[in-house]
Amino acid sequence: FHFIMMKPEILKITQISPDQSVVCIIGKAEIPEMLKLTKTEKEYALGQLKADEEYVFINSYFKCTYIVKVKDEKSHFRTREELRKTASGLKKLIKSNNHSELVITSYKAYKEAVEDFTEGLILGMYVFDKYKTKTDKADEKKSYPSKLLLLDGITKAEVKWLTDLTDAVYFTRDLINEPVNVLNAGALASEVEKIGRKGGFKVDVLRKGKIEALKMGGLLAVNKGSVDPPVFCILEWNPANKLNKKPIVLVGKGIVYDTGGLNIKTDNYMALMKGDMAGAAAVTGVFYTAAKNKIPLHIMGFLPVTDNRPGGNAYTQGDILTMHNGMTVEIGNTDAEGRLILADAISYASRYKPELIINIATLTGSAASTFSNQAIAMMTNADRKYISLLEECGHNVHERVAELPFWDDYAEMIKSEFADVRNIGGREAGAITAGKFLEKFTAFPLIHLDIAGTGLLKKDDHYRLKDGPASGLRLLAAFLKKYAENYNKLN
Repeated sequence: FHFIMMKPEILKITQISPDQSVVCIIGKAEIPEMLKLTKTEKEYALGQLKADEEYVFINSYFKCTYIVKVKDEKSHFRTREELRKTASGLKKLIKSNNHSELVITSYKAYKEAVEDFTEGLILGMYVFDKYKTKTDKADEKKSYPSKLLLLDGITKAEVKWLTDLTDAVYFTRDLINEPVNVLNAGALASEVEKIGRKGGFKVDVLRKGKIEALKMGGLLAVNKGSVDPPVFCILEWNPANKLNKKPIVLVGKGIVYDTGGLNIKTDNYMALMKGDMAGAAAVTGVFYTAAKNKIPLHIMGFLPVTDNRPGGNAYTQGDILTMHNGMTVEIGNTDAEGRLILADAISYASRYKPELIINIATLTGSAASTFSNQAIAMMTNADRKYISLLEECGHNVHERVAELPFWDDYAEMIKSEFADVRNIGGREAGAITAGKFLEKFTAFPLIHLDIAGTGLLKKDDHYRLKDGPASGLRLLAAFLKKYAENYNKLN
């Protein structure tokens, strides 16, 4: 796995030596004795802090000290996010000092400060450079620390969670960044199988013959313009100590490249489309994190995977498809392909009688236009206990969800003259009508997450890098962890 070679090891330590370079996160403008600064260095640091500097850097020649003051925001959620952003902003300075290892500790700061800083730093450090044959010689001599040593009240379980979660984000970003000439549908399935073996969860891959036998008309139609066959990945984490009797299902959109099909994308709308499988990648990362941390929940994942091209016998506007559950769909636009493959996956998942289905996809320009990169668009008919927990976790990891109405009136907009339903409505309420389309393919509670705005970025958003931010992974991993911890109370 490419990411493990470049990502620093996270270790818990119990003491610091005088010659170690340290990041100290402070809650008050005081300099702790453990930093072993000289009187002059202390006076300088206090002066900078009183001048409201975000951080103070002191080079003592034999060690470096970074003093980071916590920003006291109106909400604790915001305070945590600002620290992650500060950490990401410090990555260039940290790299320039070429530490082999770096201690991260805190003094009179909030409980999760060391975790948050470490997470922001690691996620900000990610690069996808495997295809670069030439590098900047000056930059080549500098590197990020190979070890981050956490000195605080952090537990071994918290260190493990942080390690596995950031591993999962790196893996997911690598998938999103791979071009389709390397990562076609079959190659993506192969990577999911590999990470399943590494993480300890089960992966079954259904090939084209089985997909045809299952009559997945949506997945097969979208694939008709491609020379590469589709795949359908089934993921399962089913521990012996599971709390739930019915599985929680995650469904991720796996369009490895989206040209729009015969309704071909214009201008630069195709530029980011190697990342149109970000939902499938995120689901895979969530399974890795859940399995590695042995979350006591039965979880199943379904990833329909293909590219969407205008070649061969590509499906057309006006085609009528018969889906896996027997419903018929009139095609109003071949660029509304994601919902077709997801509908087959959702109806297939329904055979397992799930407690809840959570679908995640880079689905509509409408969601991106509505919320930009600030929120994941959410539509749901599920019990509010799930939504409240998802919203709380969204604030905690700053992958916030914003709910759109899911009224039945919107279903009127995708009625078809010729079939049971049409795959697109008008220009208005595009994100909602896409959600209403998916809702038709299951009788079980559904949460639909549209990450079109947050999952494909045109520029870096602090530690959420344009090179595949892995949107939704941290949110869903936190949700499952929190749901397991509160299972008896919530049920």
